[in-house]
Amino acid sequence: MKYRILIADDEAKIRRVMTLLLEEAGYQVTAVENGAEAVDALVSFDPHIVLLDYQMPVLSGIEALEKIKSLNSSQTVIMITAFGSVSLVVEAIKKGAYDFIEKPFDNDKLLLTIQRAIDHTGLKDEVRELKQRINRMVGKNTIIGRNGGLKMVMEQVQMVSATSASVLLIGESGSGKELVARAVHENSQRNGKPFVAINCGAIPVSLIESELFGHEKGAFTDAKESRQGTFEKAHTGTLFLDEIGELSSDAQIRLLRVLEEKKINRVGGKQSISIDVRIIAATHRDLEELVKTGSFRLDLFYRLNVFIIKLPALRERKEDIPELANYFIDKYNPVLGLKVEGLSASTMSCLCDYNWPGNVRDLENAIQSAMILTRSGIIEPSALPVRIHRAEESANEESLVQQDIRGVTDQAEKELILEVLKRNGNNRSITAVELGISRKTLFNKMRKYGIQI
Repeated sequence: MKYRILIADDEAKIRRVMTLLLEEAGYQVTAVENGAEAVDALVSFDPHIVLLDYQMPVLSGIEALEKIKSLNSSQTVIMITAFGSVSLVVEAIKKGAYDFIEKPFDNDKLLLTIQRAIDHTGLKDEVRELKQRINRMVGKNTIIGRNGGLKMVMEQVQMVSATSASVLLIGESGSGKELVARAVHENSQRNGKPFVAINCGAIPVSLIESELFGHEKGAFTDAKESRQGTFEKAHTGTLFLDEIGELSSDAQIRLLRVLEEKKINRVGGKQSISIDVRIIAATHRDLEELVKTGSFRLDLFYRLNVFIIKLPALRERKEDIPELANYFIDKYNPVLGLKVEGLSASTMSCLCDYNWPGNVRDLENAIQSAMILTRSGIIEPSALPVRIHRAEESANEESLVQQDIRGVTDQAEKELILEVLKRNGNNRSITAVELGISRKTLFNKMRKYGIQI
């Protein structure tokens, strides 16, 4: 296996030297000049190791590190700086960096540090797999709630899991579609086999076929080696295609052919590869309406539309909010190194009064943020994001952050996008995640409002 390493450094000379050194050592390398480009490259390059310079324009190394960790990325990060000190080392390690080296660096030391990081990454993967196996054995259930609609979802999960049928999950962004997909997989005969998830809306159109079907060496400019796609990675297991409605027409045609023939061809390849995967697709969009407008193929829709599970929005099951909120407190206390005991009655009232346009993911982010801001053991309303206070002050006022932004005026929508872009250093991938929309939708809205970055 050829490990992929991403270098982010604003000095062109350093990038060239490190690239040559690491490529000679047998690694696949991509180099960018700032932290924002490094975050963007997580999707397109999918590195195992990230080397971040401490001082860079747009996003500093520490800011990029924080963004990478906030995306729950599995990459191992090594910080590099010419201004090393004990305080910088401590800051970087606390924020999730694996190690820290100083410029001018010794080549042998750099290679040794990277080898240790690769060994560390392999160990993390083994631990993660072990935890997943234990969770499956003890029947751990992270789908939380007692709402009637959610109980119906779980009953449907039990029924369809015993079959090999394709499943289509329909629900708003943040409503837990991937959790339900995993539940179907874990309760099926493919339990213990690979579960591979891909967000079709987060991958650039030019790369989606390579991501799905893989590519051969030399298939395109950056294809320096052959690489498996998600179908091959999911062989004998389950492939979760999130935001299936965002696929381009060409990708839809190729996907349909694969589902019919149960074979794939890598981009640039001539040999067919047999695959055995169960497909679970998900969308927050009305696929039937997309079929009517010609944006989604009818024959592909019928292939995917074998068994439908509709997930309720959080505003439709507010009785589950207290249980969910306390679950997230228990989840993040050890992660953040905190000892938050719970929420005050007034805080719980705020949470239950809010409509949660971003659903469970929105609630999770709000709880995590409030925990960080809490000075005592109990979360008070003042620690909650301002948008939730707005909802308490006026039940009819819609939040402008992480909401379904179709309901707000064009001017408010434009201001929201500008605000979130600025907060994220103009990083479009992270901005799209925070807004709860796909990168493609964000690009279209930026074009609509003449937003240029």
